[in-house]
Amino acid sequence: MNNQLEKATFAGGCFWCMVKPFDQWDGVESVTSGYTGGHVENPTYEQVKTGTTGHYEAVQIVFDPNKINYETILDLYWPQIDPTDEGGQFHDRGPQYRTAIFVHNDTQKELAEQSKLALHNSGRFKQPIVTTILPASTFYPAEDYHQDFYKKNEKEYKEDRAKSGRDDFIHMHW
Repeated sequence: MNNQLEKATFAGGCFWCMVKPFDQWDGVESVTSGYTGGHVENPTYEQVKTGTTGHYEAVQIVFDPNKINYETILDLYWPQIDPTDEGGQFHDRGPQYRTAIFVHNDTQKELAEQSKLALHNSGRFKQPIVTTILPASTFYPAEDYHQDFYKKNEKEYKEDRAKSGRDDFIHMHW
């Protein structure tokens, strides 16, 4: 990887819905759906969806910080999720669908903590912000059929997203 590129890793519920918001920004080189934070090596979707591997469904974003900075990526992340829900996201329930920011260095950790505090202080939500900030660990790319799902399976993506409640929540709160 070009040493000027950086990584950002976020869990926000179903990874299908977390690709498109980042994928179309100048400076974002790639957005990969996958699994992180668990105790099983090379987990499969079938394993992760049971909620027993400790993994989160997540996206890993490779970006050029000269074109888009980490703060902007954080600002894109928050409005994609319900940061007050510790049981999953929208109709996807279970520990594999919790929200988290996985930081790759001390600067990301500091910026993520500042961003979370700013959201808390904004008063936008009455409930506590429960999205966790964790050290990045091994990221396992999901199976090929999960990559760029919104492009490859547009109809199914739109139907799943519509019934999830995500867009209604985003419209109401962001």
